[in-house]
Amino acid sequence: MSVTFPLTSKRRRLTQLYSTATVAAMNERFGREIHVFETSSLSPSQNSTTNKEDETDEFYELTDNDYYKLLSTKKEDKVLKTRNLREAEVAACRPRITKAIIRVRFPDNHTLEATFNPSETIQSLVDLLNKVIAQPEKPFDLYTTTPKKKLIKDVSQDFYTAGFCPGAIVYFSYDVSKGDSNHDGPYLLEGVMSLKGLDGCC
Repeated sequence: MSVTFPLTSKRRRLTQLYSTATVAAMNERFGREIHVFETSSLSPSQNSTTNKEDETDEFYELTDNDYYKLLSTKKEDKVLKTRNLREAEVAACRPRITKAIIRVRFPDNHTLEATFNPSETIQSLVDLLNKVIAQPEKPFDLYTTTPKKKLIKDVSQDFYTAGFCPGAIVYFSYDVSKGDSNHDGPYLLEGVMSLKGLDGCC
């Protein structure tokens, strides 16, 4: 017993050191903090379908409580703000947000999480993905839900303006209109996949 515990503890420390070193090496290689973890097997379309099936007609009926809540909201909105005032409020809030954490979900149920500066553009996310995906030569799409909005159309927009601060979930898919959408194997590079589970990210 006295021999087993020190060995187990030592092995655990070595594993933690290896994990920390691997994560640090990957972060240095790609120039930012990244994590990889597994996600639910439900796709966004499947998830929305499941929710719709669970909802009854009563879900869409306006109750008395709903009506009074709407009235109280309207009273609060009576004081309209000028465009300049709204822009000033947004500008005042912007310096407080120091990072944008973007999670990219892949069809194989893996998620890549990366940390960006709010002033960086969506193009920086595209550039990162071209470094970490297994087949960067294949054209791909990035989109958000709901409603579905493609991000590739305007990659010059910064994360703050896009509403991706302090974080956002983005979905990855290969562009069917520009070629074969079939894909075998993992979407991420083997080295990037090795980060899965090392840092305890969920």
